[in-house]
Amino acid sequence: MALTNEDLLAISQMLDTKLDAKLEPLKVDIHEMKNDIRCIKLDIENIIKPDIKLLAENYVPAAKKYEKAVPQIEAMQADIEIMKKVIAEHSEKLQRIS
Repeated sequence: MALTNEDLLAISQMLDTKLDAKLEPLKVDIHEMKNDIRCIKLDIENIIKPDIKLLAENYVPAAKKYEKAVPQIEAMQADIEIMKKVIAEHSEKLQRIS
C-alpha cells in the first residue's frame, strides 16, 4: 500500500503539531532562562562590579600601607622578644634581692 502525497502531507502536519506541542514547554523555559540571565547580568553590572571596584579602591592603598610596614612590624616583634627576656631576667633578680 503506497501512501499518497496527501497522506504524507497529513502525516507531516501531524508530526509538526506534535513536535510543536512538545517544544512549547522548552521554548517557555528558554525564554524564562533568558530573562533570568538578563537579570543576573544587570545585577553583575550595576551591583557587584561597582562594589568590587569600591572594595579594590579601598583595599589596594591599605595593602600597600601594610606591605611597607612589614619590616617595621618584624623589628618590633624582635624587640618585644628581647624585652620579654630582659623583663624575665630582671624579675628573677628582683625576687632574689627581696
